[in-house]
Amino acid sequence: QVQLVQIGGGLVQAGGSLRLSCAASGRTSDLYAMGWFRQAPGKGREFVGAVAMSGGTTYYVNSVKGRFTISRDTAKNTVYLNMNATKIEDTAIYYCAAKRAIGLRFEDDYDYWGQGTQVTVSS
Repeated sequence: QVQLVQIGGGLVQAGGSLRLSCAASGRTSDLYAMGWFRQAPGKGREFVGAVAMSGGTTYYVNSVKGRFTISRDTAKNTVYLNMNATKIEDTAIYYCAAKRAIGLRFEDDYDYWGQGTQVTVSS
């Protein structure tokens, strides 16, 4: 089993920056990747991107590419979502997740989930 604990979130003005953290514990050696998802009010869950735990290769969806970066600190088993040039439409609950299956682009095979954290972008 793997446990994920998220830190960060809150209110940011449009155009500003915010960083979310997600610390993994437990059988982290089994993990292939950790990813970020978000769910805006009244909308379905959206995949944001992911990072491979070995090597650090990243993948992003087009809506955040160039604005968000995902990085990892393998010594701390922690993944970060750095949100830059934020937009009002980035407002959502953000979830980190982890998976054992291979493939950064695939979003339906995540095994473990964080508790979620609210990010609100104001005008």
